[in-house]
Amino acid sequence: MYLFSRPHWIRQLISRIAILWPLKAVGTMAFMAIFFWGYFWVLRNPVFATTVMPRIGLDAWIPFTPLAFSVYASLWVYVSLPPALLGNTRMLAVYSQWMAAMCLLCLGIFWLLPTGVPPAVIDWSLYPSIAFIKDTDAAGNACPSLHVASAVFSAFWLDRVFAAIGVPRLARWLSAAYCLAILWSTMATCQHVAIDVLAGTAVGVVFAVLSLRYAPAGQI
Repeated sequence: MYLFSRPHWIRQLISRIAILWPLKAVGTMAFMAIFFWGYFWVLRNPVFATTVMPRIGLDAWIPFTPLAFSVYASLWVYVSLPPALLGNTRMLAVYSQWMAAMCLLCLGIFWLLPTGVPPAVIDWSLYPSIAFIKDTDAAGNACPSLHVASAVFSAFWLDRVFAAIGVPRLARWLSAAYCLAILWSTMATCQHVAIDVLAGTAVGVVFAVLSLRYAPAGQI
């Protein structure tokens, strides 16, 4: 019942989604289209040969889990939430610019220093959804994990929005937990190893902290 004891924040969530929704919808789709164009171009045109990332002790703790794919794929919903909940064009611009800068940095790394994950002894034909990702997502984009960096960056921004409108702390913790689940899924689907995840987390934290200096709670 606690989640619904302060209905004003629910109304604010709904109203924020409605604010500038055509711009948000078109802008998000355009951003993703441009990103994927650049992403696949970089994977097809690396400067140097791909380096295979090593496994460390942490990798042994997270086994392959087919059910993790749904969590892995849900990143695209999760990263769409912060811009959907921003309340003005200035914050949309700040968010978009820093997200774009983070993506460009990672794409530059993938282009200059392509990396891949060690091959897993798994018959991917038994897992069609994951096999599709393996077939389309060529080696070269392992470290830092942009999947992880995007999730972490979005989690920080989502928490700032939630704090600004008084969302209950439980919901904020659930958002953070879901971000951690996305990080776990990148390893549980064998898309990344631990070093990729740690590096991606560092990138996401740095860009989130720097960008949120321009997004005070009273203006977001």
